[in-house]
Amino acid sequence: MTSTEAAPFSLDLGEDLREVQQWVREFARDVVRPAAEEWDEREETPWPIIQEASKVGLYSLDFFANQWLEPTGLGIPVAFEELFWGDAGIALSIVGTGLAAASIAAVGTPEQVGEWVPQMFGTPDDVRLGAFCASEPDAGSDVGSIRTRAVYDEAKDEWVLNGTKTWATNGGIADVHVVVASVYPELGARGQASFIVPPRTPGLRQGQKFRKHGIRASHTAEVILDDVRIPGGLIVGGKDRFDERIARVREGKSTRGQAALKTFETTRPAVGAMALGVARAAYEYALQYAREREQFGKKIGEFQAIAFKLADMKTQIDAARLMVWRAAWMARNGHDFANAEGSMAKLMASETAVRVTEEAIQILGGNGYTREYPVERMHRDSKIFTIFEGTSEIQRLVIGRAVTGLAIR
Repeated sequence: MTSTEAAPFSLDLGEDLREVQQWVREFARDVVRPAAEEWDEREETPWPIIQEASKVGLYSLDFFANQWLEPTGLGIPVAFEELFWGDAGIALSIVGTGLAAASIAAVGTPEQVGEWVPQMFGTPDDVRLGAFCASEPDAGSDVGSIRTRAVYDEAKDEWVLNGTKTWATNGGIADVHVVVASVYPELGARGQASFIVPPRTPGLRQGQKFRKHGIRASHTAEVILDDVRIPGGLIVGGKDRFDERIARVREGKSTRGQAALKTFETTRPAVGAMALGVARAAYEYALQYAREREQFGKKIGEFQAIAFKLADMKTQIDAARLMVWRAAWMARNGHDFANAEGSMAKLMASETAVRVTEEAIQILGGNGYTREYPVERMHRDSKIFTIFEGTSEIQRLVIGRAVTGLAIR
């Protein structure tokens, strides 16, 4: 092949990714699935499962880094789909730290990445967690309305944080919290930054722990910051870079990304992969049920009404997966989401998960509505993907603005 010829197009994952896929699938099948019902009922963080994941290297900085840096960009989507195929609540407890880690890796200095990201994972004998805190009681999708304040105390070279965060995965129980706060409220989202709050920092505490509709094995809570003081160097990306960005904003020059939005841009394809895992699990269960369940002297899968449901479910899952893979490949290879391809992938996959799990319940009939069958839990779990890290409505807004070039509101 000459230098001017393009490499052949292929959707083959390759040997390395197939090995990762199989490894994570086996862990999800053998460790996660057997524990799913118990931890859903307990509504507690499944520490023994996280520790087991740490022992085998699944919950580790090396694993997450290697998959994020995988050349095709498909490492994280492939791994996350398999893990969430096992169970969404337990899986989110395992990968929830990744959002906080990604927020530092995306814009942090090399020193910050090297010091703080490893502390979010710990070791098999000392498992630790990270938490990314962006949403607030009055600022969920509207990140520009964040009220948590960060004030720089120049005399002490410290930042002082005050405010309340909500819907924080691992909030309050994490060892390292990454908090999005407003430094210059008059600039809206452009005046925000992320801050690293080290373990056992005075003034940070857990508020209300939420009892949720789904993903109940994942800890979600408020985080309250009351005069939290951290060293000046713990603004993510460094103070000099932040000051330079603010100067450009005040001069009317464009800047690329804000504290919370930059993180969400990076992780949207990954969230789509999570939703795919839940959708595929529900589809596979419904398919097997349709092959075995008999009514009116036939397997119910022989009835066109059921077969057509399964056909649509499979088609939607595969289509969503291709969109997730495209967005992940684009992100890894430096292509801008000119048409909001990351939001497209997240929107498609999340809404597919809701539709597919609902149809799975319908195929199982009354059985599907009971907790004796896992599709009921999968349906509850699926809904969160249309809400967190940008609701479906926000994704459509982002896509609409991208494709029209207009200031849609």
